[in-house]
Amino acid sequence: MPPKPNEPAVVGWDQRPQDEQPGAGSTLTLFLALYLVVLAFFIVLVSISSPEKVKSKAVMESLTSVFASVLPPKTSLTSFAADEGDVIAAREFQRTVSDLFATQLRVARVEEVQPGRLMRISLPVEAMFQNGQAVLRENRLSLLDRIVAAISARPPGLRFDMEFAVGRAREIDGPSFANPMAEIDRAGAFARQMLARGAPPDSISVAVGPGDPGQALITFYVRPLDEAVVPFGDTGTD
Repeated sequence: MPPKPNEPAVVGWDQRPQDEQPGAGSTLTLFLALYLVVLAFFIVLVSISSPEKVKSKAVMESLTSVFASVLPPKTSLTSFAADEGDVIAAREFQRTVSDLFATQLRVARVEEVQPGRLMRISLPVEAMFQNGQAVLRENRLSLLDRIVAAISARPPGLRFDMEFAVGRAREIDGPSFANPMAEIDRAGAFARQMLARGAPPDSISVAVGPGDPGQALITFYVRPLDEAVVPFGDTGTD
């Protein structure tokens, strides 16, 4: 029956707007209340907790030991660079060496461990030496000349160093080829060739250690001059 004039219409409960129905918004209110209770609980936990210095120190020492070979104590190039020129020179040195191996030894894998600080290059030994011998290949001598030129172009305050390392098989595995001193002979031959071509003697080092005799690892370092100085303590003598 239609309502009489000037008489308000009666609306059923199910016909009311959603926000006017009984219980509307109760679920949202309950959710917010629970959320605030949980938040307050965690705030209380944080306020009453105390950090354990022993465990924190152990975690930091563990992380340091794991990443020590990747991130030496001085991780930033600017920590030792006297000015912007040193930074540019260090990066240019790495770029030059990387381009040399990329163009002349495509079998080499170049890894820039730290830009401007440390770079490693791994390659098969036979790519540098004649098969089964401790004699450098003739077509690799020009590469050595360019490496010597790059190492020798160090600016004042910086030094460019190079380490050539060859893997050596364990005794139970036998030598890599007939000569039991093969790896040592190869490392020595490489050092002699570099020095004969004018490489700074204080910038070249060689090493032989446990590893794959068929692989060589060349590491290039950029160091400030003061890192090359070995500090001696007071010996107590005049």
